[in-house]
Amino acid sequence: MAAGVSFGDCYLLPRSSSPIPTNRNPPISFLFKPKRFPTTKIDATSLSSSSSQLGFGFSIERKTGKDRNAQMLAVRQLTGSITAADGLRFAIVVARFNEIITKLLLEGALDTFKKYSVKEEDIDVVWVPGSFEIGVVAEKLGKSRKYQAVLCIGAVIRGDTSHYDAVANSAASGVLSAGLNSGVPCIFGVLTCDDMDQALNRAGGKAGNKGAEAALTAIEMASLFEHHLKF
Repeated sequence: MAAGVSFGDCYLLPRSSSPIPTNRNPPISFLFKPKRFPTTKIDATSLSSSSSQLGFGFSIERKTGKDRNAQMLAVRQLTGSITAADGLRFAIVVARFNEIITKLLLEGALDTFKKYSVKEEDIDVVWVPGSFEIGVVAEKLGKSRKYQAVLCIGAVIRGDTSHYDAVANSAASGVLSAGLNSGVPCIFGVLTCDDMDQALNRAGGKAGNKGAEAALTAIEMASLFEHHLKF
């Protein structure tokens, strides 16, 4: 084999030892010499087996499900409780527009509060003209510091114009802003449906009662803030 030039971990060799015309550069080929790098361990907690597998330049240390559970138990985890509602106060903002739906949602919310031991005197219901007006009232109630959570109930049903999109988007962003600006959980319980049948199905029909679900969320969030996030 013809002599070649070494550059670190690779050699440059002519492809052939046959004579090469002087007016051309010789064709060059590369011969690589693999290098064994030091082994580095990687903690792969997402893998389930307990064995270790070597790879090129690294190894993967696998943890068992038992190890992961122990790690989870060692970390402090905060969560609200739906059974610790005693002493918590709630406000419910209800839109009067589409009242046939919002009344059913309100009834579902009140039934859930009662089921989870929230006293009637700890609940205030505030009526507003429509879902568009929910946000500003929810923020005002949150900033009053009288309530641990504000539940927002409304129903926006699609019509023949784009008015539906404007009201639905404004209601959602209004409730979100109310919670962020007041520092009190403001729960979104506004239905946005294509027709009246969809709304009725979600106000106590075959799809359940979204007012009841929102009330349960309000209890959990109020408990989380009151017992773990009160600074």
